[in-house]
Amino acid sequence: MDTSPENILPSDHAAASLVGRVWNPDAAGPSLVCVRDGAILDITSADAPTMRDLLEMDDPAAFVRSRPGASLGAVEEIAANSVAHRGDATRPHMLAPFDLQAVKACGVTFAQSIIERVIEEMAKGDASQADAIRARCIDILGSSLTSVKAGSEEAEGVKQALIEAGMWSQYLEVGIGPDAEVFTKAQPMSSVGWGADVGLHPVSEWNNPEPEIVLAVNSFGAVKGATLGNDVNLRDVEGRSALLLGKAKDNNASSAIGPFIRLFDDGYGIDDVRRAELELEVTGEDGFALRGQSSMSQISRDPLDLVAQTCGAHHQYPDGFCLYLGTLFAPVQDRRAPGAGFTHEIGDEVRITEPRLGTLQNRVSLSPNCPAWSFGTSALMRNLAARGLI
Repeated sequence: MDTSPENILPSDHAAASLVGRVWNPDAAGPSLVCVRDGAILDITSADAPTMRDLLEMDDPAAFVRSRPGASLGAVEEIAANSVAHRGDATRPHMLAPFDLQAVKACGVTFAQSIIERVIEEMAKGDASQADAIRARCIDILGSSLTSVKAGSEEAEGVKQALIEAGMWSQYLEVGIGPDAEVFTKAQPMSSVGWGADVGLHPVSEWNNPEPEIVLAVNSFGAVKGATLGNDVNLRDVEGRSALLLGKAKDNNASSAIGPFIRLFDDGYGIDDVRRAELELEVTGEDGFALRGQSSMSQISRDPLDLVAQTCGAHHQYPDGFCLYLGTLFAPVQDRRAPGAGFTHEIGDEVRITEPRLGTLQNRVSLSPNCPAWSFGTSALMRNLAARGLI
């Protein structure tokens, strides 16, 4: 993997307020960090011992800019550790930038992904049937979904037409109906960061990466920043039954987030999220290469609407949450066999890039072979207490 700052950081990183988390061997735990002049600085303090506490501030970007910090090393050095010494507690390495926050995700928020979810459902997880079902779906649905605003009267009309055609699906319900799909992707602190292995459940034979923007939301429902995420997805498992969503989505190392949260400030905000253009690249040890894009301009629900559907009087998050916004990308390029579409192979390298958020890069493995998640909330609380931070 390319560990240079130019590969990892946003194109305008000198002007960006970037924060994250790094494993600090000297503290035997995570440090809250910022990026400044190519170095990663430890800004952990009693005022902000966790990312949760930082995001609760009225202006976290101003707070970060005011902190002097102690260098943990250059971006390139810590990135190299994250690749060459994955999970080594004796070396500083990059972690997912969130800690106490719930890890939530939205599904089928783009028209193209709606069609792919319908295909999974109709194929009942059998990738060999995907091409034929895709052709039928496109023939019936055409471009009718691309211009429909979710929850609108027009969407209700499309729904009735699809019901009459025998094409209605639970995925179409959350794709164009009034209620978004919001689910729990992972447990707090279980996500992995830049350079780590991402995990596939061994039972899966049809799976894919999902390049997404992830919002940083505090306990008041205020969006304080954004970063990148890979919502690793098992298409065959979810296709067998939507009730297997937990098995399809929440496995060891199946949530990757990073490299850093870009805090909202005068130079970056929610409108930049709405304009974001994500690029995905998958490179296999077998020489296979896949490229794709996800344009936030084509999302069917506004990011702030998705936040409002996640939290409010109906559901509180006292430690805040991070929210995957969904993806336009749905890979159909054949890999193992004609008509079988795309699936991962062990050793694939996955790069998700957005110019103003940087690049999230990970390697694909099986969940049982990824480092076991062992440092949870109780371990964090004991660690911070021992350091005199809480």
